Amino acid sequence: MRAAAHVLAELEREIVVPGAGLDRLRLTPVPFVPEVRLHLAEDAIVWWARMEASVGRRLPPPYWASVWAGGQALARHLLDHPELAAGRRVLDLAAGSGLVAVAAALAGADRVEANDIDPYAVAAVTFNARANRVRVTTSGADLLDSVPAGVDLLVAGDVFYDRGMARRVLPFLHRAAAAGTDVLVGDPGRGHLPAHRLAVVADYPVPTTEPCVGSPVRRVQVLRAR
Repeated sequence: MRAAAHVLAELEREIVVPGAGLDRLRLTPVPFVPEVRLHLAEDAIVWWARMEASVGRRLPPPYWASVWAGGQALARHLLDHPELAAGRRVLDLAAGSGLVAVAAALAGADRVEANDIDPYAVAAVTFNARANRVRVTTSGADLLDSVPAGVDLLVAGDVFYDRGMARRVLPFLHRAAAAGTDVLVGDPGRGHLPAHRLAVVADYPVPTTEPCVGSPVRRVQVLRAR
């Protein structure tokens, strides 16, 4: 609890101190989901380097400081189809910035939990939920060896980013689906998702915000675990 409070205070200082430039966080609308505003870095790598120098220790990569294609597609899908989340208990796995969690809350979810093992992501979700005037609880536990309980809808954006993560995430998602949870995944086709084990429910052209992607738009699928 003490460590979590320390991280929360560190990130709050980053948010409230005025300033501009590549190494700052700023509250900005999400390109494909302008109903939601997030505290994002102009350049996450530059922010990361400055933050490590400032705190004097190594920090996990700030994936939460960028907005990713899979999460944008999932958030858009929930806002366009609010019946998927309305009145339900929602878990946002590997939540990062909390974009999908915030979208679920805006769509009328009864309860939303955002889970991420990065304490800075957990802190970022807290501030992003506050900025959008929604209620989202947070968790920093590694859930992937468990079976989620008390969850009606599980959402996971951009979780198939490498082979190792895919091998851990997929069994968890299928255990959730087998337990009766509705499971939706947002994926921009990075190549580690076994498409034959999920059913496509939507396809979106999402503006590219990720580094090292040549096209200004990525095709992103929303899929349901069978």
